[in-house]
Amino acid sequence: MAKQTKKTSPAASTAATTPPLRKLFGTDGVRGVANVPPMTPEMALRLGRAITYVAKRSKNRQVRVVVGKDTRLSGYMLETALASGICAMGGRVMLSGPIPTPAVAQLTQSMRADAGIVISASHNPYDDNGIKIFGPNGFKLPDADEAEIERLMESDELDEGRAVGNHIGSAVKLDDARGRYVVFCKNTFPAHLTLDGVKVVVDAAHGAAYRVAPTVFSELGASVTALGVKPNGCNINRDAGALHPEHVKHEVLKRKAALGIALDGDADRVIMVDERGEVVDGDAIMAMCALQMLRHERLPKRTLVATVMSNLGLERALEAHGGRVERTAVGDRYVVEAMRAGGYCFGGEQSGHLIFLDHATTGDGIVAALKVLAIMIEEGKPLSELANQAMQRVPQVLENETFKTRLPTESMVKMQTAVVRVEKELGDRGRVLVRWSGTEPKLRVMVEGEDADKIRTFAQDILAAARLDLSAPAG
Repeated sequence: MAKQTKKTSPAASTAATTPPLRKLFGTDGVRGVANVPPMTPEMALRLGRAITYVAKRSKNRQVRVVVGKDTRLSGYMLETALASGICAMGGRVMLSGPIPTPAVAQLTQSMRADAGIVISASHNPYDDNGIKIFGPNGFKLPDADEAEIERLMESDELDEGRAVGNHIGSAVKLDDARGRYVVFCKNTFPAHLTLDGVKVVVDAAHGAAYRVAPTVFSELGASVTALGVKPNGCNINRDAGALHPEHVKHEVLKRKAALGIALDGDADRVIMVDERGEVVDGDAIMAMCALQMLRHERLPKRTLVATVMSNLGLERALEAHGGRVERTAVGDRYVVEAMRAGGYCFGGEQSGHLIFLDHATTGDGIVAALKVLAIMIEEGKPLSELANQAMQRVPQVLENETFKTRLPTESMVKMQTAVVRVEKELGDRGRVLVRWSGTEPKLRVMVEGEDADKIRTFAQDILAAARLDLSAPAG
């Protein structure tokens, strides 16, 4: 029997999931409603200037920046503003057009660029947009670097670095960006395997992977049914992709496909559907891949890195096979930071961000799907069997609510009292996690336990207590 996971105290849970405070940057770059502060072209221009200014400090040559985007209408506006800011500081802009977030990370590294910028709000609706930044090594910038960029944006220091005359920068289009990324993805699939005869359904969410995703799987031999490949600037993520896997499920059952692959708007995460139409989330994918890596002794220190949101069943599955899960704050950037610090090679999130550091520097939905397909072929088993064997999920509920005001969770006395009461009742058979979203003004309450009805009531009780805290007058 798997060893029970030690329960975390409310204070420790809160501290573990609270990222360092920054005014502009959240857990995944800058994000908001497009053309509404802070997500305006004025901000983007200044951000482009600050990124270039920081990169120039240690360079005796022109700074080069890769800029990619998803398919949102506002991407044109922000792309132009960012490029103007970069050029104003003497940088050279390399525009990739619509391309997945991991493609920008890979291009930044392979082309020896000084920074990579992605214009995308990931899984958010089309009227939102965001900007995230990669360093020259293809990894997202650490908190300290983002804080320095914020400082520069608020100071007069940027004005001292304006380029003039023939030092003003320029912009070029990377016409082969998609082709480069397709080749990269295909090279992560074992050379001795083929997808010949495998039926797959791929939903690109009308987003950044609408061209590259179907191409990768079809060029490896699969018979591909492509969904979500008709972006119009306003339909990204709308009733499609990882947020709505029911569409993939319908096509998988209709076409008797081996599996379905549902990507989000920037294709850095994936949710899968097995041949029976059951959803396979990031936790199940991590369990499958990590257990195979354990069997082949390819999981350094026998450790998988996951966030505090991952199901307790994932920990139990790894422990039952001599492995362990190291937990981080929510956000794939924190997973990657823990992996690099600890010398680990695999980690991810329940939401479908899967990071294979042997191949990529950030979450990559296409690469993760190829890893699962390779396991299916090598094991000779359908996805449903692999997923069910990998882990037994502990019932988990997640309740969200948007509030006008926002207080540190540790100062919300009534809510903390409710959390302590629930944790006492759950004992070692469950977990409670309360956190503010890093990208939206929402309080998220997650409860795990053996009784699904009871834990839902627990989560609702905690939210009710939070309402009392947030409606109380200040003072």
